[in-house]
This record gives sequence, structure tokens and C-alpha cells, in this order.
Amino acid sequence: MSLKKTYILLVSLALMSTSLLKAQQDSRVITTGVPFLLITSDARSAGMGDLGVATSVDVFSQQWNPAKYGFSSKEKAVGVSYTPYLSKLVNDIFLGNITYFNKVNDRSVWATSLKYFSLGEIQFNDLIGNNIVQQGIERPNELTLDVSYGLLLSENFSLAIALRYIRSDLKLSTDLDASAASSFGVDIAGFYEGNSFDLGANTAFMRYGFNISNIGPRLRYDQGGETNFIPTNLRVGTGLNLLLDTSNQVSFNLEFNKLLVPSPVEVYSNGELRGYAQPDISFLSGIFTSFSDAPDGLSEELSEITWALGVEYLFENAFAVRTGYFNESLDKGSRRFLTFGTGFVFDFTSVDISYLLSTSKIRNPLENTLRFSLTFDLGGSY
Repeated sequence: MSLKKTYILLVSLALMSTSLLKAQQDSRVITTGVPFLLITSDARSAGMGDLGVATSVDVFSQQWNPAKYGFSSKEKAVGVSYTPYLSKLVNDIFLGNITYFNKVNDRSVWATSLKYFSLGEIQFNDLIGNNIVQQGIERPNELTLDVSYGLLLSENFSLAIALRYIRSDLKLSTDLDASAASSFGVDIAGFYEGNSFDLGANTAFMRYGFNISNIGPRLRYDQGGETNFIPTNLRVGTGLNLLLDTSNQVSFNLEFNKLLVPSPVEVYSNGELRGYAQPDISFLSGIFTSFSDAPDGLSEELSEITWALGVEYLFENAFAVRTGYFNESLDKGSRRFLTFGTGFVFDFTSVDISYLLSTSKIRNPLENTLRFSLTFDLGGSY
């Protein structure tokens, strides 16, 4: 791997990874390739603390839990979202997403989505800062294209499977081997929505969901070179919907998340600890060992689990107010933040906006950033 190739890869991981340099020096922070897959792209989930595996269904369920589509009252819809990244430093790094789903009948549904992460423009300069016209401008990027199929097995439970193509093009045209790295991932998801019951003077119902996402081979940027695990991830969550009256309802959501990637191992040189690196094992072995490989035992394994709380208030199914909190161990990345959001419905179009406020000493790349999502109802209902 050339020096420039290594540089742009490290820059990409530094920009997108949730870990900090200091945290990496002092502890075993888990890092992966294509970490943009873990960035929340839709504003509704972002407004509730970056959760969505067990929330009510929406068009962006493809990222969180495609099994939720089986409970949609809409026949089909399309959604687009835009998330600026490191917006306080640059204006051309962003995450874009477009998602479409189609409910074929009252039991079957399929969906597809495209997620694109741009690292902006890189202008080649010589040693004294002049532009190198022959090289021009490079635009490193990463993307995923996926498709899912879900089946309602009963009036309360559905399962879904998704297949995802992953492409990481971080190389510069000056490299001898400028081909992009690619892999694929599989998602397995389930969703349960219970029957209504009385809770005090109100009516309520529960939701439960899980999703094992990005099960797939490691990324390889060079033939015979270093490989990186993709962010295989386990999400489990629950939610409670409370119907206050015919116009008002509120939902409370809780979600837990764990990367199914092995903990980094110590790297020594001349008898001295030089840092940490991913172990050289298969992705399947990595999934199983990720539950028991933390050097400090159970306490460190538990610290690798993040959790999030989210609340959504909905009025007349036309106006929403949201908030949430996300928590990660100080030794495993230190992402801790509050989120706020709102949503409006205009005829067949929904608009969602979210805002993130970091509560950690570590600056969050999405701090003080507005995220936007649009949903277009294409007609028909179930």
C-alpha cells in the first residue's frame, strides 16, 4: 500500500470513526472499515438518540430493521436524507441516502436503498503549494446498495433478510493499484408488535426488534494486503406506545447495540507495546469471539455495549417532537450526546429535522449539525 493510499485511508477512518486518538492510546477501542455504515442517516432516528430497531415503521427502516416494513399502513414510499459531516470544518463531506419500499401484499414487502458517503474534494499540490493540474481533483467516496425482503409470519411478528453491496473507493489516482475495495453484507432482522392493552386510563402496546447487520467478509484494499472487518452489528430494542387520546400519542424507546467485531490485540515491537490492531481471523470467527475476547473480561465486554433512549410525541399523525440520549463507554469511544428533532406532514410529504448536542469532552463530528429527511407517500394503503 503506497504512502498516499495509506494516508487517505487513515484520514477517512479518522474522520468517520467514533474513537479518539487519546482513547486509542489508553484503551482497546474497536475500529472497522467503512464505519460510515454506523452513521445515522435519517433525521427521525437521529432525533431520538440514534435508535430505530424497535420504533414504529417508516420509510428509512431499511437501515434499522427491514422487518418493520411488514407493519406499514402505506403501500409504497420513497425517502431521501442528507447529513453534513464535520460541517464546522469543511462543507463538502456528507452522507446521502435514498430508500424505497413496496408492500406487495398484506404479508410481503421489499425495499432497497443507496447510501453514499463523500469525503469531499482533494486537490493535489506540489511541495510549494501549487496545484498539480495533471492530477486534478480526487473525490474519495464510499457507498452501499442493498435490497431486503420481509414476510409477515403472523399479525404480530415479521422477519426480513437484506443483502448489501459495499464499495470503498479511498485510493488516489497516483497509486499503482487504484481499484476500490468491495465486500458484501447480510442482515437478519425480526420485529414484534403486540396487541393493545390498558395502561391506567390509556391504551398502550409494545414493540420489540432485533437486527444483526453487515454479516460479511473483511475488506481488502490490496491483493495480499491488510484487511479490515466491516461493522457487523447487533441491535436489540423495545418500545412502548401510549395512546393518550384520539389525537395525541407518545412513544418511549430503548435500544442496545454491540459491534460483533473482535477486540483489538496488542502489537509489540522490540518488546515494547506499539498499539493495538485487529486480529487476523475470519469474519465468522470474529462474530463469535466478539462476545468473550475482551482482555479485561466481562466488565470490558459490557463496556462495548452502547445504549440509547428516545422519546417521540405525535399529534394528529401530522406533527412530531422528539428527543433522545446516546451513551458509550469512556474507554470505547466516549460518544455521549443529546438529540432533538421535529417532523411535519404536508399532504403526501413528510419533513424531519434533527440536531445533536454532544455531552462528552470529545468533540462529535456531528455536533451542532442539522440533519434533514424527506418522505414521499406514493399512494395506496393497507
